[in-house]
Order: sequence, then structure tokens, then C-alpha cells
Amino acid sequence: MTALAPAPPRRSRLGRLLLGAPGRGLQGRLVRLHLLVLCTMTALLVLVQTVQFYGAARERIGERALTTSRIVAQLPVVYRGAEAGTQSPALNAQVNDLLDETGADFIVVGNRQGIRLAHPVAARLGRPMEGGDNVLPFAGREVVNVARGSLGLSVRGKVPVWAGGVKGSRVVGVVSTGYLMPQAWHLVRQSLLSLAPWFLLALGLGTLGATWAARRLRAEILNLEPEQIAALVRQQRAVLAALREGVLAVGNGGDPDMVTLASERAAEALGARPTPYPLADAWPELAALTAGRRPTRQQNLELTLRGEPYLVNLEPLEGGGFIAGFRDRAQAVALAEELTHARGFVDVLRAQTHEYQNRLHVLSGLLQLGRSDEALRVLNAEIRADSDFRQLLRDVQVPRLVALLAGKRERAQELGIEFQVAEGSNLSPVWERHADTLVTAVGNLTENAFEALRGQPGQVTVLIGEDPEGMQVEVEDSGPGVPPEVVTRLYTRGASSKGDGRGYGLAGVHARVQALGGTLHHARRGERTVFQVSLPAPHGAAPLPAGSSA
Repeated sequence: MTALAPAPPRRSRLGRLLLGAPGRGLQGRLVRLHLLVLCTMTALLVLVQTVQFYGAARERIGERALTTSRIVAQLPVVYRGAEAGTQSPALNAQVNDLLDETGADFIVVGNRQGIRLAHPVAARLGRPMEGGDNVLPFAGREVVNVARGSLGLSVRGKVPVWAGGVKGSRVVGVVSTGYLMPQAWHLVRQSLLSLAPWFLLALGLGTLGATWAARRLRAEILNLEPEQIAALVRQQRAVLAALREGVLAVGNGGDPDMVTLASERAAEALGARPTPYPLADAWPELAALTAGRRPTRQQNLELTLRGEPYLVNLEPLEGGGFIAGFRDRAQAVALAEELTHARGFVDVLRAQTHEYQNRLHVLSGLLQLGRSDEALRVLNAEIRADSDFRQLLRDVQVPRLVALLAGKRERAQELGIEFQVAEGSNLSPVWERHADTLVTAVGNLTENAFEALRGQPGQVTVLIGEDPEGMQVEVEDSGPGVPPEVVTRLYTRGASSKGDGRGYGLAGVHARVQALGGTLHHARRGERTVFQVSLPAPHGAAPLPAGSSA
């Protein structure tokens, strides 16, 4: 059955107007988009240039106005007239004669009170100067600013007029030279017009470049339209998201050591980062394994990532590169442990069935022989033994652990091993949250103890207890102990004296106990081997009263 491609997202009205309706040719749409971007950038550039040109024009005009005001302020007729503080036709005439020479729109001279002594418009003589910007000149400082006066908005340069024309003496007036704003905008327009041919040239070249790039791009993407590519990408993402494994694509058609694709689960394990990125940065061990050669198909490679073990499958790609699928080894081991537990319960049930069949056969034989008293004694002995064993476990309030110990007792009877739970063993219900770890630990340690006896009669004892700091489990057996060559690597995966394919149970127990902040110790006490598991008290659990003991 062929999967249907996801429907492409609907485009907005503005998108259809700018790029055309979906399904149109890629080349035309790219050219239109490129022109849109180019025109937008050109408009932004014109705006930026206008602002810059306006600022430059205002600065140039301001410097010119300030220079003119300095010259005017040094004229004897000006500083004498300002010092006198009265109007003078000669002063006004001489100042206005300078307008044509400087190109300024106005030159105004005012006395210390800001009253106009010279102005281009005679009717405005004797009136106060406008703009409110005489404070700094009267304080002896030169200033350039933009203000609105009687002739309109202008760029003005103002300088103080000093008594006797001597700078630093007493300020007796002010000279204001101004250029109306249309002059500034005229300079801006001239500058922009000089750039217009270059803008048009850039637009034409950009159009040609967009057409060429669109043709090359279409050839590179196998003549697929954007909607088809988007549908393929959505399907690919859906497939990768559905996988329980992490998936990496490395070096296909590009740098052989770059990760070009990573599924969500891979990103969670390696750390989210934009692709492509160097494989060596994310997973050095995998990069070292595949560096300098074309990988071959390999299954279930054990590699380490950030201190955690992973199982990796490699699949080479045509044209170079490879696909790496990986999964957390702990999850695979957990699944294997669940299967092992299930098989262990099956073995326990088989052992119980076998033992009860034997007992029923004994009882049946005694009854057939008419020895009912002896049959009753055997039955009472079995009931008493079961009752005594349950009594030993009465204070162990983790049901799954109790069930495991009961099953191990049946297993021990089948193997001819004496199995005991130490008197006084206890465990509160708060440890139910760690029942899986306890079942795994006790199950593996007791099974190892059974195997250590190697089919010979012996004794295995389990002690369980807790105190205010946590809980302890000890599994003791009367076997010969761990071989010396295995002791130094006891908790390493695969370390075992029982042959290939063994040595994973104890390593798994060690890892799970450490994950809870606990410890796993091995010791030899006289003629007995002891494995001790210690776990700290669960978070949020009420501590035992001081003085309580295991």
C-alpha cells in the first residue's frame, strides 16, 4: 500500500501574490522572490543613505553657518553695534550684503537682550530673536542646531559677540547664520541621484543572477518542485520520529566526517545542534571507528557515548557515507533482564511443580501402603517448613522480593541446596519503589551462589535489613569463592569463569545499584563468600527511628 504524501501547507494571500500559487515553476518563483528581496534591500539602502546624506548635509551646512557667524562677529561694526545695543542702518546693510556672498538664507545679529539689530526682513528689526537657543552663545559658547525661527526651520550656527572683538572678554551679543532645510534636502537629492544608475545596475545584475541560480538549483534538486521536496521531508521526519532507535546519516555526498541528518532520539542522546556538524565533536568513538575508511555493514557494536554504553548498527551508503542506528544498551539489557526474570519465574514454577509432584507421589505411596500416620507426619512437616519460612519473611514488606525468595527456596530444594533467610530480616514498604532493582540484585546474587556450589550440597543464606541510613542485602554461600583471576574485574561486563556469553548479570546489578547511589561489595568470610548490596534511603521516605537496626 502506497503512503499518501502529507498535504502541503496553504500559502497566505500575500505569499501567493509575491511568489505565485503553489505548483508554479520553481525558476519563476525564485526570480520573483529574488527581485522582491532585492527591491526591499534597495529601498532600505536608499533609506539608510538618505539618513546618512541628510546628516552629512546638515553637518556641512552647520559648519558653513558657524564659520560665517565667526567672521561676522569679528566685524567692528557688529561688535560695536552689539555693545551699544541699538539698531543701526549701517550695521543691518553691511550684514545683509554678506548674504549673497555666503549663500546663507539669513544672518541675524542680536544684542545682549536678544533683540534683533540686523535681519533680512526690515520689519522684524527690534523684535526678540526666536528659537530659544541663545543660552549657550550668551554663556560664551558656539553652537550648531536645528530650530524654527521667523523664516522657518533651519540649520543655524550661533557664536557670541565679544566686547571689543576680544574673545574671552564680555559677551555683548550673538550672531546667528542660518540655512533653511530645503537647502539640506537639495543636497540629499543630488547625492541620491548620483547613486541611481548604480542601483539600477545592481537590480539588473541581480535579476540575471537570480535566473541563472534558479536554473542551476532546479538541476541540482532533480527537477523537483518545492512542494514535492517538502512532502518528502515530512515523510522522512515522520519515519525517523516513529523509530525507537537513534539514527544518524554521516558524510553522504559531502564531507565524509560530517553528520548531515539526526533523528529526534539521536539529537536527545548527542545533544541538539544544527546540522551538519563534525561526528568527532558529537561521538568521538564512532568517528574514530569509521575514520579513513568506508564502513562495512556491522551489527550490535558496543560503543560508549558520554560514559553510557550503546549498541550500534552501521549501514554503508552508495556514494560514500553511512547510516548509524543506535540504542541504549541499558534498555536492551533491561529487556533482556525482563525476559530473564520471566524465564526465572518459569523455572521456579517448574521446580515447584516438580517438587510438589514428588511430595504428592510420596504421600500417595504412603497412603496406598496404609501408612497414614507417616503420611500425616510428612504433610505436617511440609506445612511447618512453609510456615517457618513465611514467618522469617513476615517483616519483609516488598511482595515481589518475598515471591522471589519463595521461588528460590523451591529452586534450592530441587538442586539439593540448603536455602535460608536469616532470622530478623526486615524491610519496610518504602522500598517497593526499588523493587525491580532489589529483585534483580537478589535474583542474580542467589543464582550465582547456587552456581558457585556446582551441584554439591551446600548452604546459601540471605540477610535483609534496614537502618536510618538505608538498607542492606547480604547473600552468603559456602562455595569455593570467586576465582582470583576474576576478582580484579568482577564487575566488568563479560567477566566470568563460566565461559563465553556469561558475566553480564553481576555487571548489570552493579550498574543498577550505583544508579541509585548504592554500593555492591564482595568479601570472603572464613569459608564463605559474601556479596553485600547497600542502598541509601529513598528520597521522601520517613527515616527509621534512631536505634532501629536490621
